[in-house]
Amino acid sequence: MGEMTAFAMAVLTGVVTAGLTSSFYRLVTNKPPSFGVLTAPLPEVVTGMATLVFAGPVVIMRNAVRARVLEQRPWIWLGLSVSIAVFWSFMSGIFVLSLILAR
Repeated sequence: MGEMTAFAMAVLTGVVTAGLTSSFYRLVTNKPPSFGVLTAPLPEVVTGMATLVFAGPVVIMRNAVRARVLEQRPWIWLGLSVSIAVFWSFMSGIFVLSLILAR
């Protein structure tokens, strides 16, 4: 397997994990995951932070697209947000793939 293929596979695995985690959190709590979870009561902070470990890329991209559309932020902010989300997806994808492939 080529290096770029392995990178793409890890990133896509991370994106899928982020989407599933975010959707499940929204299904259970009836609100989207957010980085503002630190102001909530302790049990909600613990579950919110555990969710954000994997759902972080979805939250970053949602905030970046909304900031670009609603606040007319520069394109460079969207590009930097995409870079951070891709790296985060790559790292969580590597973790998930290592769990799946470790038999």
